[in-house]
Amino acid sequence: MKKKFAPEMTAPDFAFDSPWKKSLSFYDFPKGEKTILMFLRYMGCPICQMKIAELKNDWDEFKKSKLDVLVVLQSDAKNVIGINEIVKENDLPFTIVLDPKEEIFKLYGVLPGSIFRYATPAVIKKAMKSKKLGFKHGVNEGKEMQLPAVFIVDKQKKIKYVYYGRNVSDVPDNSELLDISANL
Repeated sequence: MKKKFAPEMTAPDFAFDSPWKKSLSFYDFPKGEKTILMFLRYMGCPICQMKIAELKNDWDEFKKSKLDVLVVLQSDAKNVIGINEIVKENDLPFTIVLDPKEEIFKLYGVLPGSIFRYATPAVIKKAMKSKKLGFKHGVNEGKEMQLPAVFIVDKQKKIKYVYYGRNVSDVPDNSELLDISANL
């Protein structure tokens, strides 16, 4: 098992592709004061689609706070580009990081959970909400029981905030992330 990270540890660099660009580097990428590195399961997951839509809707607040956002998914490009109308080139103001082999997940110690972290009341509630909002399950990729995580990293590549999800839908709300970042 890879180690879990804590505040003040150095965030490891990694190479990645986005759905539209190849050979990018985490260390070369950030332009803001801080970067939110968010690990979600995969693009076919309705709960993940809902979170991505929330990030998009709240983007002006992230921009005002001088935050970059990278969303790491266990997806490949064709499944990200082809899902609903959420993802089109130049439509997202943040970057999707493709990690179909789960190498970045492992590098950051973001591991799958068990059935007890998959079938929880919180997950069922978010799944019902995503369905009500019209998000549909797409292609299964990666690990269905993959847990999420969020890291806030400063310009010196120091991790300032770490959150490892307790279940497959457990990601802090955008307002919480904005508040936390403002107080770091």
